[in-house]
Amino acid sequence: MSNFINKIYKNNTIIYKVLLFLITTISIVYLFPKGGQFKYDFSNGQLWKYDNLYAPFDFAIQKSEEEIIIEKKKIDAFSKLYFTYDSLTVNTVKEVFKTRIYTLKSSDSLSIKEIEKLYALGLRIVDKVYRTGFLELASQDRVSNKEELIALRTGNIVKDIAFKKLHSSSDVLNIIMNSLSTKTNAYEEKLLFSILSEIIEPNVTFDADFSEKIVENEIANISYTKGKVSSGELIILKGDIVEGKKLAILNSLKSESESKVWTESNYNWIIVGYTILVSLALLMLLLFLKKNRKEIYHNNNKITFIFFNVFLMIFVQTIVIKYNSDYLYVVPLSILPIVLKAFFDARLGLFTHVLTVLLLGYIVPNSFEFIYLHIIAGIVTILSVSELYKRASLFISVAQITGIYMLTYFAFSIIKEGNASQINLEYFISFAANGALSFLAIILIYIYEKIFGLVSDVTLLELSNTNSKLLRELNEKAPGTFQHSMQVANLAEAAANEIGANSMLVRTGALYHDIGKMVNPMYFIENQTTGVNPHNDLPPLDSAKIILNHVIKGVEIAKKHNLPDRVIDFIRTHHGTSTVYYFYMKEKELQENREVDIKKFQYQGPNPFSKETAILMMCDAAEAASKSLKTPNSQVISDLIDKITEKQLSENQFLNSDITFKEIEIIKKVIKKKLLNIYHLRVEYPE
Repeated sequence: MSNFINKIYKNNTIIYKVLLFLITTISIVYLFPKGGQFKYDFSNGQLWKYDNLYAPFDFAIQKSEEEIIIEKKKIDAFSKLYFTYDSLTVNTVKEVFKTRIYTLKSSDSLSIKEIEKLYALGLRIVDKVYRTGFLELASQDRVSNKEELIALRTGNIVKDIAFKKLHSSSDVLNIIMNSLSTKTNAYEEKLLFSILSEIIEPNVTFDADFSEKIVENEIANISYTKGKVSSGELIILKGDIVEGKKLAILNSLKSESESKVWTESNYNWIIVGYTILVSLALLMLLLFLKKNRKEIYHNNNKITFIFFNVFLMIFVQTIVIKYNSDYLYVVPLSILPIVLKAFFDARLGLFTHVLTVLLLGYIVPNSFEFIYLHIIAGIVTILSVSELYKRASLFISVAQITGIYMLTYFAFSIIKEGNASQINLEYFISFAANGALSFLAIILIYIYEKIFGLVSDVTLLELSNTNSKLLRELNEKAPGTFQHSMQVANLAEAAANEIGANSMLVRTGALYHDIGKMVNPMYFIENQTTGVNPHNDLPPLDSAKIILNHVIKGVEIAKKHNLPDRVIDFIRTHHGTSTVYYFYMKEKELQENREVDIKKFQYQGPNPFSKETAILMMCDAAEAASKSLKTPNSQVISDLIDKITEKQLSENQFLNSDITFKEIEIIKKVIKKKLLNIYHLRVEYPE
């Protein structure tokens, strides 16, 4: 049991990577849609690049979404409006009228015969008003065209009439006035008008619920097909353009084929296929890290960070696809290369971005267009995004990325349609939203720094401030070392800019590389302002230990002040495995014929493992050695830099860094030029 536990403990990093790999793969496969995939890739306007295609089975031609939407809109626009005719209102009005008329019997001014005459006349007017119907005020503006036919529902009987035949309030008043003017005297007219205008009420109302139900029934009965294709029937010839009816038939075949795969094939086999695809992509990412980014591969925290970001991008994109694929291009996938470049390097950022886009390309519509757009945008992101600590730089980069999206989509559109008239402007809005959301990278970088303990250029800018607590302490305790670090930082930054390395990182590393000298500042010559050298009273081996220990002490101080690992790497590697040669030779003189162990006079390393750490080693050695020159001139400085670099190369100090001989030569030229400017002769002023 103990042996088993020991094996687990020894291989815990490998076990963690395996678990992380499995969890990420399962999570991504879970997000993917589980339907089958059509084996042909096509889009509107493209040539059919496959062999002649014949229908493998009978299937119906499906209407497109646009056709169905148009049909629904037509139904909604041209559907008949239903109004309800209330007969009960008519009867009620007649009863009220009868009661009101015969209450006039008590009046001395009208006889029974005259009242009966008025009653008969009033009934004729009421019947005339209600013959077609009296429309309520709220329903009078329901129809803009008065000639339009509407459906008038009386109980279970429905008849079509022109909307204009329904009476409005003004129509009713006119009917009453016209009917009374020739049949009665002034007194009777006034009396009957008063009664009728008071008791006649609208009896026709707009039936919104019934009208809506009719529309819903018509929409429900829409046919979603527009024809049929029989098995063996030719669908499209090789080289034909995919458009019109052929496009509709292909889309229908695709839909039918995918549903058959889903219903007929084994669900588990689909899962196996997805798992293989996702596993291969993630495995390629791990192999890339193992071969080209060993320091990241051996750091489980960094691998977790990379895998998490891949999963996050896929998660957001799949959620958007499931919700509404119209917002496909709103998701800012360019955040992934921006973030990875900020924390690691451009090559890793682009490699990871391409793998992520390839995985997503399998589940999105128009996969070729999607992959092309995002890979081009990813390349532009890697090439343009730099110096994130400069707001203007990020703004310009995002504008370039958005512009590339729009330009590429424009090219795809005119290729498909043959002209620019069919371009969907909503896509341009999506790309603009994509660009705006890309600024979230700044927030994510800050969050990731706190969660994963990583460091970006924004943090490096803060650390490079010479007013920071640790650098102020270095300036107070070891002012000579502080000035040396400043000079080295300037040299290293200039060299990094020339070869395209991370200048902000190398400058920050240079400022902190010698903080270990704060422990015993007077044992380092740049701090010996009094001319007293304490090494004169120490044996060479003890002096060498003090010199060597400044690396170890520097790492301890850096960790105590929570400096990022990327900065601590410069402290560890700035001397590599080189030798404190001066004290080694002094020890050899003292020991005479005895053998001296050179390892006691060597730094523990490691050697530089990046361009930035290699630059610092060269600049540090060059700046320190240049202080020993009595008569610095162009030739002397050049010979000194060549000698130092050759020695570092002969000791294989740059073996683990990815720096080239060409880049080393460029760095040497920069150092020579800068040192020559520092030590240039000045005009001798008269006393």
